[in-house]
Amino acid sequence: MQKITPFLWFDDNAEEAVNFYVSIFTNSKIVNVARYGEDGARVSGRPKGSVMTVTFELESQQFIALNGGPVFTFSPAISFGVNCNTQEEVDTLWEKLSEGGKKEQCGWLQDKYGVTWQIVPTVLGELLNDRDSAKSQRVMKTLLQMNKIDIEELRRAYEQG
Repeated sequence: MQKITPFLWFDDNAEEAVNFYVSIFTNSKIVNVARYGEDGARVSGRPKGSVMTVTFELESQQFIALNGGPVFTFSPAISFGVNCNTQEEVDTLWEKLSEGGKKEQCGWLQDKYGVTWQIVPTVLGELLNDRDSAKSQRVMKTLLQMNKIDIEELRRAYEQG
């Protein structure tokens, strides 16, 4: 069992959100669905037998989604970074996760449930941390003009000069 597990608080669509996430990431699965029993239903105001939590895995990372009501909402203060090895992976995850949500700057997006993701090619860190500050500054300038990250465009900026 992993030591730290992200816990996502949804109003009442945790199971729907989990099914969405599991459909996007290839190495993923639903581990367990727990339902409100009589006592939990009484305290929470949720119907007995309705979904309380869904434990799931995305790329071997375990999460728990809770139907906790409208008390709390998501914000970009917490986001999930997804490291991508190819442009195809960036493109696929960007399009699927942003469907019905909002596309933001520098690879950030908010999905239709309000969860914030960063879809980032692994090469980005290498390009931004180059010893040649002129190269890394060109990459940063180019990155700041993007929503979905384009690896080839970043490489062109890196090589330009």
